[in-house]
Amino acid sequence: MRQVNFVIIFVICLALVLFGIENTEPAIIHIVKGVQVQAPLSIELILAMGIGAVLAWVFSVWTSLQRVLDTGKEVRVKEERIHELEEDIERYKAEIQEQQRLLPAAKAEDAEVVTVQ
Repeated sequence: MRQVNFVIIFVICLALVLFGIENTEPAIIHIVKGVQVQAPLSIELILAMGIGAVLAWVFSVWTSLQRVLDTGKEVRVKEERIHELEEDIERYKAEIQEQQRLLPAAKAEDAEVVTVQ
């Protein structure tokens, strides 16, 4: 994978160099009213591409951060649900144990009723 990344970066850099060699004519950029910059067209376009790359990286970091925060919220919600379910299980176990204690007594009473008749 590193070789593929290297080849891609190398091809892009080579294309930028060839583009810069071919586009050396000066061009004027109007930044704000009354402020302008004159530089070769290739430099201006390379700077614009660099700014775009930086903005893409910032957006990527931002979305990764949002994904991590969303995952953290999901984990907290699931942990709360697990805790609730564990409490339900404990309550159900206690109810079953109580019912099992009452069942033998009920069977003994039924046996006495049957023998008395």
